[in-house]
This record gives sequence, structure tokens and C-alpha cells, in this order.
Amino acid sequence: MRISLPLTEEKIRRIGVGDEISISGTIYTARDQAHKKLVRLITNKQRLPIDLEDKIIYYCGPTQTPKGKIIGSCGPTTSQRMDELTPILLKAGLKGMIGKGMRSKEVIKAIKKYKGIYFLTYSGCGALLSKYVKRKKITAFRELGPEAVYELEVKDFPLIVAIDSRGESIYR
Repeated sequence: MRISLPLTEEKIRRIGVGDEISISGTIYTARDQAHKKLVRLITNKQRLPIDLEDKIIYYCGPTQTPKGKIIGSCGPTTSQRMDELTPILLKAGLKGMIGKGMRSKEVIKAIKKYKGIYFLTYSGCGALLSKYVKRKKITAFRELGPEAVYELEVKDFPLIVAIDSRGESIYR
């Protein structure tokens, strides 16, 4: 199934656990340190550098871009490291996350409550995944280097639904 972003609740309702999909549109990278900064801004009621409403965060820190390429290797990182902060981002409007590995019970509850979704993508295939990125730019927290928030324009980026909006999990 192909999905054009943004990721609305209507689109999410049509997707079930185990579905293989490809997305096209804008996603954002964010790892541990960027999550901490985003949550701090939300907690302090400050303006976010990106609008989270109906967006997807990809748990990824791209490697240095080789000459002639758009982006370096950009594979997923372990999602559980973001679990403590994820419910706050979902409450703030985030709809989707891309990573690898299982999620905590608290994250699954938040996915159900806020009608979100969690996707897996191919681990160990960062060089291959870079071919689906058509544009990149740093959007926030440049000082974090590879953990900065990047805006990526992707085309037919391959995903598997790991946890759907009903809380069903591929890991059960």
C-alpha cells in the first residue's frame, strides 16, 4: 500500500499490524538528544522548531553524506530509547514513528489513545534506505550533529506496521 504524507487519522485507520507500505512526503529524523530537547520545549510551553501535527519521526541519525549523494547511510535506531518521551510527543500531535524493535506498554497505550502508529524499517540496510531520500535539510538542533533534526523528503520509503492505532503489535 502506498501512502502520501501527512499521516492523518483517516489514513492510519486503514492500516493494520503487519501491513507493508511505502510512504512519500516529508518525515523528520530525531534521536535521543533531539527528543529530550523537544520534550523540554513542550514542557516549558515554548514553540517547537517543527510542527508535530500529523507528522512522522524517524529514529535515525544519518551518517556523513558521501560526495554526489543526497544523504549518507540512514538506517533505524533502537526505538525503546525514546519510549520515556514518546507519549508526550504523541500528545503534542505526532502521528507516526519509524524505528526498530519493540515498544513499552506505555508507548502502546499512548499510540492507542492518540491514534498513532509505529513502523519498522529494514535494520542494517541504511545505505539502501538512503536511496529513498530525495532531499534533506537540517531543521533543528544543528549542534547535535548527526542527532540534529533533519527534514527528509522521501519517495516510496519501505515500512512495516509494527503497532497499529488499535494497539495491535507484530510482537505479540
